[in-house]
Amino acid sequence: MTDLQMGAVESRFADIIWENEPITASELAKRAAELLDWKKTTSYTVLKRLCDKGIFKNEGGVVASRVGRADYYAMQSEKFVEEQFDGSLPAFLAAFTSRKSLTEQELEALRRMIDEHKEG
Repeated sequence: MTDLQMGAVESRFADIIWENEPITASELAKRAAELLDWKKTTSYTVLKRLCDKGIFKNEGGVVASRVGRADYYAMQSEKFVEEQFDGSLPAFLAAFTSRKSLTEQELEALRRMIDEHKEG
């Protein structure tokens, strides 16, 4: 897994896979034609690229993830905080909340996460 970055179009295609996996490559191409208005060749090209990145695998014509959606977005979030905020979650939260107030539900969810992290 060298480059786990995906562009917006690749992400939409990845969502189709994650929502339907395991899925045959031919069914995936049909879904991409319906949802993204893609030709079969486009689907296979993007699928190959995502497989080469190590995010998905295509074995025997059946496509499945090597990296689940939640894990992928967790890795992307960690990378963003590392690159943009020198790995400081408090710095990220300070920047985030400087323009957007957190709801009471969001604050409670953060408190629970902190408490669970302390315990575990």
